[in-house]
Amino acid sequence: MVLMTVLMAVLWWLPPREDNPSSEAPGREARSRPPPPAVDTVAPTPSRSVAPQATLAGEPDAGSAPSAPEQAPALEAAREHPVNLEKLREQMPDNLYWELGAPTKDPEILRRREEQAGRWNALLGKVQSNTATEEEIHQYYDHRRAVSEDFIAFASRVLQEHGAQLSEQERGLYELSIQMHRTRLEEIPRQVEDALGRKATQDRRREEWRRGQKGP
Repeated sequence: MVLMTVLMAVLWWLPPREDNPSSEAPGREARSRPPPPAVDTVAPTPSRSVAPQATLAGEPDAGSAPSAPEQAPALEAAREHPVNLEKLREQMPDNLYWELGAPTKDPEILRRREEQAGRWNALLGKVQSNTATEEEIHQYYDHRRAVSEDFIAFASRVLQEHGAQLSEQERGLYELSIQMHRTRLEEIPRQVEDALGRKATQDRRREEWRRGQKGP
């Protein structure tokens, strides 16, 4: 489950599309496998095994003997999957994946993510209603660009270092994530231009209306 969570965060943590605005730890666990597609969600933690059915840190494998409390399942999971999120975090400490998509159950991190998603969604609403300033328009799309670039970098690093050891399904999910974020990056220049154009038109109409209110 942990790997699926990581892959999902990488594949589906995409900013809301223009036509449909939506809302967009410390629990380090020895090895968490990178999750597959999960729509605009943020995944659990980075310290444990990353295989499709690896358990979260501190949670025993279903059906495993209760002999060695908590530690045995974690060690076993760590041997099962090659992707070590702790090592990746050391290599890419500033990547936005850790802030927005890395697996975590920490309530404070989850709260911050929810608040941040709310702020960006509110800004998207202003962009779509043509009430955002030019600075806010650029701020919103700069953030989207940074998120996609960092998620591409994360998925590319996983494939570069562990691609040969991943299952075909896992490789495919990482490749799909890269493709989807690249598509988003290609769309951004046009979206910025459109948003600025709508704002200019709206500003002109407002000014014309004000002049009309003043009369001759």
